[in-house]
Amino acid sequence: MTASQIQAQKPITAPGQYASVNGLKMYYEIHGKGQPLVLIHGGGSTISTSFSRILPLFAQTRQVIAVELQAHGHTSDRDMPLRFEQDADDVAALLQQLHIAKASFLGFSNGANTAMQIGIRHPQPGAVA
Repeated sequence: MTASQIQAQKPITAPGQYASVNGLKMYYEIHGKGQPLVLIHGGGSTISTSFSRILPLFAQTRQVIAVELQAHGHTSDRDMPLRFEQDADDVAALLQQLHIAKASFLGFSNGANTAMQIGIRHPQPGAVA
């Protein structure tokens, strides 16, 4: 797909949902069908600011689970410091609630650190593809 075709893509708009995760009201969106792909935004960002242009492309062939981490976008804050390890635990808990045992992860900027922590802290066989 060319750059102009990507820019012509309109972002998928889907109503987001909330899950109670580790004392946090975590916002997430699910788009498409197929093998799960978890999108984790960068620091100070949201699903929209990090992934609005590419999310529709991924959703053509994958089930995209896009999350907003603690104190970002629609997700609440809590009386705990922001840490990659805690973000990883939050994402893993969300996936467990959604009954997703195996997924691929794409993290942008700080989201990549969170994705690495998921692999380190939650290394169950088949949990990270």
